[in-house]
Amino acid sequence: MDIDAWLWWLIGAAALGIALVITAMPELGMLAVGAVAAAVVSGFFGGGAVAQVVVFAVVSTALIAVVRPIANRHRAQRPQLATGVDALKGKQAVVLERVDASGGRIKLAGEVWSARALDTARTYDVGQEVDVVDIEGATAIVM
Repeated sequence: MDIDAWLWWLIGAAALGIALVITAMPELGMLAVGAVAAAVVSGFFGGGAVAQVVVFAVVSTALIAVVRPIANRHRAQRPQLATGVDALKGKQAVVLERVDASGGRIKLAGEVWSARALDTARTYDVGQEVDVVDIEGATAIVM
């Protein structure tokens, strides 16, 4: 039994799709799309081996060149909604116990937190408002 070239391309695309699922490498999906394009050239247009390989290479390369930078940009963006301690950075708090470089207490988002001053020379007195610049463990760093 002689298998047509387009079927080999589809088998290759399926193998690349399986590898994509196993490895989670999106480039394999783009290669699979290139293999499907080569199968179309072979099956519908009767393109020869050179045309099939060229279409596979061009489509795969174009997808990788276009999609990968877009995906990297999206991956690098911070989430729009900050949660956990990230949501507390930049908030204002009220000093409950004097805060200096060695420690103190603040009321932040309705909870009592231990805190210390970012600037070791500064102290913040009871009732003063401070800005939270960072969270280190269970301690808010304020200024």
